[in-house]
This record gives sequence, structure tokens and C-alpha cells, in this order.
Amino acid sequence: MIPLKDVNPSRSFPLMTIIIIAANIAVFFYQTSLGKGVEAFVFAYGAIPSAIVSSKLSVQNLHPFLTLVTSQFLHGGLLHILGNMWFLWIFGDNVEDAMGKIKFLIFYLICGIAAALTHTFFSPHSTMPLVGASGAIAGVLGAYFLLFPRARILTFIFLFPFIFDVVALPAIIFLGFWFLLQIFYAPFGGGIAWFAHIGGFLCGIILSIFFASKRQVRPRIIRR
Repeated sequence: MIPLKDVNPSRSFPLMTIIIIAANIAVFFYQTSLGKGVEAFVFAYGAIPSAIVSSKLSVQNLHPFLTLVTSQFLHGGLLHILGNMWFLWIFGDNVEDAMGKIKFLIFYLICGIAAALTHTFFSPHSTMPLVGASGAIAGVLGAYFLLFPRARILTFIFLFPFIFDVVALPAIIFLGFWFLLQIFYAPFGGGIAWFAHIGGFLCGIILSIFFASKRQVRPRIIRR
């Protein structure tokens, strides 16, 4: 399932969401400019579970706890960043609207940290760097799941090879199914940090209770 857009207009301009997207894109372009040096860059600023557990400094003398933040702005390829930024663009504006810009940024970074720590908990001896914004974005999805369960998500559904359609699913269905997929695939790994997604999503649900303004958050109903 691929989300196309949500039918849930926000009340304010999503400045912080755009800034986060721009920061990710800027770092990605910098990565691509490094050529053969990109591997060293990723190992220096990605979150390496074994280094976090041992508190071992990176080759750039960067404390591993700081990589819990820097890793959120690195990506492993074009499709990786495009997918992440697309989800953030669709779901980030409403969550930012509910929290306010500064609180949203703090919320976003904390969810990313929680996601990386969850991944570290389940793979404490891994020497492979964790990179990507998906853990933090999973937190945004968790907040959206709790705050806007009735919002409609226009979703492209594709069943190989010939069946496809665009349907409007309630957010609670779309995001609930997304979360169940993370749980299903988590034991298989496959080069994707599924547990980071799970940790970020659950963190987003919990933090949104404290970060979101009750005055701003209310069911959105589009009449026609």
C-alpha cells in the first residue's frame, strides 16, 4: 500500500516539516558528493549498536550517543530517502499542526532516538550503522494514528500482477496495517531496521499524549 495523500487539511503552514525534509535532502546530496568517502561518513555518523553499547567514540571522535541524532539525517540511497520524505510530507503537517513547530521538532528527534535505541536493544552486537529518518517518521505515524484515526488516507493498493486501485482508508486502518507489517517482518531482518520502526511508532503514540494540544486536535470531517 502506498499513501498518495491524506484528506485532513492542516490549519498552519508546515514550516518545521519542510525544514526537516530540506535538511535530509541537503545531507543526502552531501553524501552523494563524497564518492568513495561516503562509507567512512556513514560509519562516522550512523548509529552503530555495538558502539552505542560500549560508548566507543567514532573515527571522527563523535560520541555514539550523538549518532542517535545524526543517523536520522543519513540515507542509504535515493529510494530510501524518497520513501521516507514522502511519508513525512503526507503525515507530518497535521502532527506539527497539533503540537506546534518547536515541540514537533523535539518530538521528532526523540522518536528517532527511541527508534535507534530499540534497534540497538535487539541487535546490541551489530557493527553495521543504522541510518535513515524512518524511525523518527514512524513516531510521526504513531502520533497521527492516535490523533487523527478517522482521517482518510488515499491509498494506492497494488496486488501483483494486475489488480490495483485507489481507495480512501481511515488512518487507523492504514497505519494499523503498516504497524502490523513491521511486527510481521521484524524477525526476518532483511537489511531493514523493523524494530526501529516499531520503537519509533510506539514512542510516537505515547509522546503525542503529552506533546499535542487538546485544543487543536479534534476530529476532522470533510463534508460534501
